[in-house]
Amino acid sequence: MSVLVVIPARYASSRYPGKPLVALKGATGEAKTLIRRSWDAAVAAKGVDRVVVATDDKRIAEHADCFGAEVVMTSEECANGTERCADALSRLGEKPEIVVNLQGDAPLTPSWFVENLIAGLRADKDADLATPVLRCDGKALSALLLDRKSGRVGGTTAVFGSKRDALYFSKEVIPFTSKLYLDEEKTPVFHHVGLYAYRPYALHAYVGWPVGPLETLEGLEQLRFIENGKRVLCVEVDGKGRAFWELNNPEDVPRIEAMLKQMGQR
Repeated sequence: MSVLVVIPARYASSRYPGKPLVALKGATGEAKTLIRRSWDAAVAAKGVDRVVVATDDKRIAEHADCFGAEVVMTSEECANGTERCADALSRLGEKPEIVVNLQGDAPLTPSWFVENLIAGLRADKDADLATPVLRCDGKALSALLLDRKSGRVGGTTAVFGSKRDALYFSKEVIPFTSKLYLDEEKTPVFHHVGLYAYRPYALHAYVGWPVGPLETLEGLEQLRFIENGKRVLCVEVDGKGRAFWELNNPEDVPRIEAMLKQMGQR
């Protein structure tokens, strides 16, 4: 009943090259790299048996080794984090119950997101993988809409059915709503958190499927599962008043640093 957490990290990001090594200042002014903060988030989660950083870049590997992370070198041919997780799993030769993909661009991921995700996948035996969704309040929705209005690719949104099966993920803000919401008011929009828990068989199957039109258009790796008829369980998580945002663009650095300071996170 083991849980393996893989943190996929690549240097050659098209939108933000070198992103894993970007330093983010916390509440005390101490700077830690994005990959270090992602590692800290992973090891803080209860019920995790092993955490590895999966990369194809020696700079990231050497840096991760410096702060004590276990590193597995993966192929340069991995097109996204899911493929890198599958490659890492094959190289490690392990057979865990669940593989968690904690993508290295989400340093604000609370440990309970990981714990809730694992619990959700264990509770739904028919789901092939699970991913967290966070209901947006008016302030978070406004930030998503502002990114799109400004031509930036910000957070991803998710829509799902009554059984919490994902229907679609998009970099556009969906579903559409014309209503104006107060900052603390709940909205019908769910922010997709860049975190996944896979059954190993689904992860191994993923790399054998061709890239479909939806994944190509949106640039979202999880759409490959939907396009191939797999059940993606959306697990609603509670932010507990904690801010959440991914590092997608250089403009996100001051935003995330402000959130770290507000939360008192070192």
